[in-house]
Amino acid sequence: MQAYNDSADVGHFIHGERVAGTGSRTQPVFNPATGARARKLLLGEAADVEAAVASARAAFPKWSDTPPIRRARVMLRFLELMNQHRDELAAIITAEHGKVFSDAQGEVSRGIDVIEFACGIPQLLKGDYTEQVSTGIDNWTVRQPLGVVAGITPFNFPCMVPCWMFPVAIASGNTFVLKPSERDPSASLFMAGLLKEAGLPDGVFNVVQGDKVVVDALLTHRDVKAVSFVGSTPIASYIYETGARLGKRVQALGGAKNHLVVMPDADIDQAVDALIGAAYGSAGERCMAISVAVLVGDVADKIVPALAERARTLRIGNGMEADAEMGPVVTREALQRIEGYIGLGVEEGAKLVVDGRGLKVPGHEDGFFTGGTLFDHVTPQMRIYKEEIFGPVLACVRVKDFGEAVDLINAHEFGNGVACFTRDGNVAREFGRRIEVGMVGINVPIPVPMAWHGFGGWKRSLFGDMHAYGEEGVRFYTKQKSIMQRWPESIAKGAEFAMPTAK
Repeated sequence: MQAYNDSADVGHFIHGERVAGTGSRTQPVFNPATGARARKLLLGEAADVEAAVASARAAFPKWSDTPPIRRARVMLRFLELMNQHRDELAAIITAEHGKVFSDAQGEVSRGIDVIEFACGIPQLLKGDYTEQVSTGIDNWTVRQPLGVVAGITPFNFPCMVPCWMFPVAIASGNTFVLKPSERDPSASLFMAGLLKEAGLPDGVFNVVQGDKVVVDALLTHRDVKAVSFVGSTPIASYIYETGARLGKRVQALGGAKNHLVVMPDADIDQAVDALIGAAYGSAGERCMAISVAVLVGDVADKIVPALAERARTLRIGNGMEADAEMGPVVTREALQRIEGYIGLGVEEGAKLVVDGRGLKVPGHEDGFFTGGTLFDHVTPQMRIYKEEIFGPVLACVRVKDFGEAVDLINAHEFGNGVACFTRDGNVAREFGRRIEVGMVGINVPIPVPMAWHGFGGWKRSLFGDMHAYGEEGVRFYTKQKSIMQRWPESIAKGAEFAMPTAK
């Protein structure tokens, strides 16, 4: 594997090699903790997408004919290498994203979980068989790979989200083209090197760095059979509509506004711990971050002061510092957007309990830091309630009872993740049944499903029919074929003009 060079230009990975590509456009990659330009990203063009897809297309026949058990063995070697290099990969993530090192380690571990799941692909690809569905006829189904498939992934999880896609796709017999985020592109090349070291044939996995030019080239390429996407809802909608119009299979995960309901009977200390970690972990730059606390009855008067105390004392600094609880946000533009929303919340009439704006970290004065922000008395009419801020901003909404809490959440356009903290088993059961959200936690603040269960929201948080990874991921990256068979000895003489039936 080519060693990671933290000062080298970041290019593409096509047909088993790192290449500069055909374009002349570049973009800086920053270290969010210092605000300094760390390296240069070489932006791809349509010609680079063409080269990557051509490589993937050429590799597909042999790779798809490779027995599943042999594909699984490549995944197993890749799994071993990911475990060996997890800290190195986590450090790359922290350097370009800004999240604290322990959080980056956790991200890598969750990606590894999906790789481990993909190692079971021989079992996952098994079809169904029925003997004698009609006289002398047997019927069975098989699942076959689609061909060249693509992934378009976000900055907030540069390892984990790509791992939601390519291990399952590749193990299923497809070849893959990844378009990672321009903000933190190096993790994708590091994993590409590990895949090559694991013995993956050239062309099976390719990386094209870039922006909308690359996205559109992938979406419109006739040889790309499916596209997976994770990002904002407007872009998810665009990806889904464009891909579906062109006859592609599309899985587009969009935005979120995740709520955590605290019932009056909840353990207050546990609820506060959950809200602090889920709202401010990774500087709120998680699609499963809790951004709304729904406080039922008189619990608000107990929760808000405790949240304020904890938010004010968050340890914020360079993500590589061992005691840091929260790092910077990813770019200066993100910082300005987040702090703009805080100002908007004040204008809208929400009570600003803790103001994180203007934070300066000693020794990192040019870094993209903002503190944890806490609002109280937020209402559903406010933009800070309705819109995804994607930063360390927690909005507290007060409701009178459980029914109002459920109605509030169900009325929101997003339905990604939700949680409820309670000691009441009936409340927990009714919450799980009645809530219109794809991923639900009961006393679990960030209910991200494990690798074998699949990830996906409802409403405008998911465009498409299938969730990411798990068995739904296998179904997404394969197509079912039904085969009916009989032999001449069992065929009656004469033409049959009626619809075949079981007889």
